[in-house]
Amino acid sequence: MGIIKRQWSREDVAARILAGESLIVYNNLLLRVPQAWLNAHPGGSLAILHFVGRDASDEIDAYHSDETMRKIKAYAIGIVESSPHGWQPLVPPIMSGWVRKISSNGSLAWHNEAEAIPSPSNLSSEILLVKKNSTLLQDHHGPSLSNLLPPPTNLSLKIQAQHSAAYKELHKRIISAGLYKTRYITGYGPEVARYLLLAASSAYAYANNWLITSAVCLGLLWHQLVFAVHDLGHMGVTHDWTIDRLIAIFLADFIGGLSIGWWVDNHNVHHLVTNHPSHDPDIEHLPFLAISTTFFNSLWSSYYKRTMVFNRFSAFFVSLQHNLFYILLGFGRFNLYANAYGFLIRKAFDTRKARGGRWSWSLEVIGVTFFWCWFGAVLKGCGSWGNALIYLVVSHVVTSPLHVQIVLSHFSMSTADLGPTESFPHRQLRTTTDVICPPYLSFVHGGLHLQVTHHLFPRLPRHNLREASVLVKQFSKEQGLVYAEFGFFKGNGEVLSVLKGVADQARIVGMVADHEIREAMGKKNS
Repeated sequence: MGIIKRQWSREDVAARILAGESLIVYNNLLLRVPQAWLNAHPGGSLAILHFVGRDASDEIDAYHSDETMRKIKAYAIGIVESSPHGWQPLVPPIMSGWVRKISSNGSLAWHNEAEAIPSPSNLSSEILLVKKNSTLLQDHHGPSLSNLLPPPTNLSLKIQAQHSAAYKELHKRIISAGLYKTRYITGYGPEVARYLLLAASSAYAYANNWLITSAVCLGLLWHQLVFAVHDLGHMGVTHDWTIDRLIAIFLADFIGGLSIGWWVDNHNVHHLVTNHPSHDPDIEHLPFLAISTTFFNSLWSSYYKRTMVFNRFSAFFVSLQHNLFYILLGFGRFNLYANAYGFLIRKAFDTRKARGGRWSWSLEVIGVTFFWCWFGAVLKGCGSWGNALIYLVVSHVVTSPLHVQIVLSHFSMSTADLGPTESFPHRQLRTTTDVICPPYLSFVHGGLHLQVTHHLFPRLPRHNLREASVLVKQFSKEQGLVYAEFGFFKGNGEVLSVLKGVADQARIVGMVADHEIREAMGKKNS
């Protein structure tokens, strides 16, 4: 299919976006994403909506296979007029609180679900959202051009374009080095042996009534399997969507009781808007945790579609978060259940099915049902409700190092919004850190302690991340970017320091609130 030769100015693109179209720039091509594909996108619609009006070239290349890339040009409606340093980005409507929803007459209309507030840190480029009470707006109503124009930023479009160009060259080196080739024997061979050993050990211990040992081995099995599921969710094993998804459903749903569909939907957004308080679900943990005082503003979550309320209740828990941190992470798997099952329930009533959505959803429901049948039988066979409870808690708490691993990579890093001018590599290096680990211990972290390289190349098989990280560090040095990394214990200290800093501020907020209440009560009684 030939590319339409029409040139699109920035003003033309903005006008079409305001009219309701989803337009994205890719290597100077203007892509129009139809509503049908927005609904069917395997990575979720938010992965696209966060880049409407922006140059998503690096993100598209990083997240899609060669097969998908060959289909991209079918959505091109022309080329864009760029500045000498590339496309001047617009603010995606969703980042200023605007979304498209079905109106009462069945047509799509703009809906203002949230509005921007002044940056608490006085950062001019930052757009943070709070809920706005509004109704569907019809006809010509909707976002205006001012909503699409980025606020002032300290970033240079020229320098960000240089980072992007250098990243493209880095990506070529990664491909030329053969690092997208999966190491089935030397990489996954030892892992499969580890899975079988843990499963057999758990079963043997259970058969001999060594319940604690059995629970520990089962928890370790779940802990290790999650890393493989992570790879499969990124299409980083066979690089075939259907095969990777089928294997992932077996491991995640049938054996682990979780949902790979939920994980992909959640995790892709996390990768694309890393550490943004209003948009990244992986840092939105109120009422129990807050990694920035920004959350004290009761922000709106564009992912969860709800307000993250900060009140006296959440202030109390946040003021203790550095003390409760490991306890909360110890029960983190139960939170995964809640998120996964909530997602599956919502999808049961969602007519907008993504690729493979119908059969994969059904298979996931069967898988989760199967999981609770076999795991329920295991608990029942423990002999008493007390033993069953101990088995349940131990097997789940043992998986907690996974949750520690996840938060170490981001909780101590920047949560600032530098605006749409920021390039993909700059954003990932600013918000992500590695955990230094010797090769012989990398299996404990599942190889994902190399989070910086993983965030830059999410489809890269994780057994190749260490080799790729050498190239990424060289790239960072050449571009004057910081490649953050620290040891496991230092990393824990950094995270606890951040949590304590926010906790101290929450304690002050609570004290002020109590004083104001007592003062108000005194005036009322006088």
